[in-house]
Amino acid sequence: MTQSENMSKIIIKNARIVNEGKIIEGDLLIHKDRIAKLAPQIEEANAEEINAEGKFLLPGIIDDQVHFREPGLGHKANIYTESCAAVAGGVTTFMEMPNTKPQSVTQELLQKKYDIAHHVSPANYSFFMGATNDNIEEVLKTNPKDVCGVKIFMGSSTGNMLVDQDETLEKLFSKVEMLMATHCEDEATIRKNMEKAESKYGEDIPFTEHPIIRSREACYLSSSKAIALAKKFDARLHILHISTADEIALFSNELPLEKKRITSEACVHHLYFNDTYYSSHGSKVKCNPAIKTEQDRKAIFQAVLDDNIDIIATDHAPHTVEEKSGKYASAPSGLPLVQHSLNIMFHFHQKGEISMERLVEKMCHAPAQCFQLKERGYLREGYFADLVLFDPNNPWTVSKENILYKCAWSPLENVRFKGKVDQTFVNGQLVYANNKVLPFSAGQRIHFNR
Repeated sequence: MTQSENMSKIIIKNARIVNEGKIIEGDLLIHKDRIAKLAPQIEEANAEEINAEGKFLLPGIIDDQVHFREPGLGHKANIYTESCAAVAGGVTTFMEMPNTKPQSVTQELLQKKYDIAHHVSPANYSFFMGATNDNIEEVLKTNPKDVCGVKIFMGSSTGNMLVDQDETLEKLFSKVEMLMATHCEDEATIRKNMEKAESKYGEDIPFTEHPIIRSREACYLSSSKAIALAKKFDARLHILHISTADEIALFSNELPLEKKRITSEACVHHLYFNDTYYSSHGSKVKCNPAIKTEQDRKAIFQAVLDDNIDIIATDHAPHTVEEKSGKYASAPSGLPLVQHSLNIMFHFHQKGEISMERLVEKMCHAPAQCFQLKERGYLREGYFADLVLFDPNNPWTVSKENILYKCAWSPLENVRFKGKVDQTFVNGQLVYANNKVLPFSAGQRIHFNR
């Protein structure tokens, strides 16, 4: 008997419900996989009751950019381990990238990832179709109703899926009707900067050079090129992980999100860290695009608040400690973050820099709007019961003992947070409670209103 058959009705009582720009005190009734009722007070016979007094009740976080490394890179991570970390951090839905081994560049290979997730994931899932310089026909077969988008690497990163032929980019932007998500860094600029660093430092390039090698100019050149192509062909473009103040002017806040054809994302590491961390953290904060200055960090944060940047995500990208221990040129880029994104943003809430309502908008509502998720991202009657109960008064310290990533490390180790995920529900099933992921593969393939 499954958990949902055993207990099909659950009432979460006396919660501080954060939803659609408001915080209200009230109750929420879960019936099977759906939110059955939201009201100031609910009484229901034969329902399990959870007292949520003093706790926030949020829609489940939707993370539109993660790398879970399966298939082919299981020594770093896999769909099960990283989705467990996700639900422990309040992430109930993830969208995963195609740079695995093999890369998800055919419909058959893409489907294999869905098959894996169906059997093991406690979180809901979708997987991006990967574009290359020569797979346009496969890309055009992608079903927009059950695949989150097409990923285009307009800058090289882990997995070597660079799309750098102008003819190919023109075909993609002119023919692909569904959302295209881009990694934007200009490859020629990066190579030139790398040659300068190698000439100066040889094999001992310091990690402080990373934002100089993968420079702000590289980001701006590529982002502006993608936007020019999107405007030329009226394509649906979503630019991932904005890392510079310079790029913000490329994006507008004049239209509501649901009407935008060009949208963007900020990742929590670009909101939390700055380039001073390279001296203390080295490879542990090496990522693509690079973390840049404090001025960039502040500008990106403000752009999120101003709606120039639409979504907050993680770009969760685990590597082993051994891999990260190499010299600059060999240490891969990427940080594991999906378990800690809510805590990072709650940290900013405690500092008075973002309201809980805005936090939920950017991590839950906006991804649902941007990708047109079907019946997810909000606490609404009839929607799927993807929920997070968050205790704002439960302090804890990130340590190897409580990190659930398979790589077993975090750039946030020894950071003390005030506030912790208490329980996570996915499709009405309790998948995380009492600091443990429960043994239910509750996740579903998400669908889109397209």
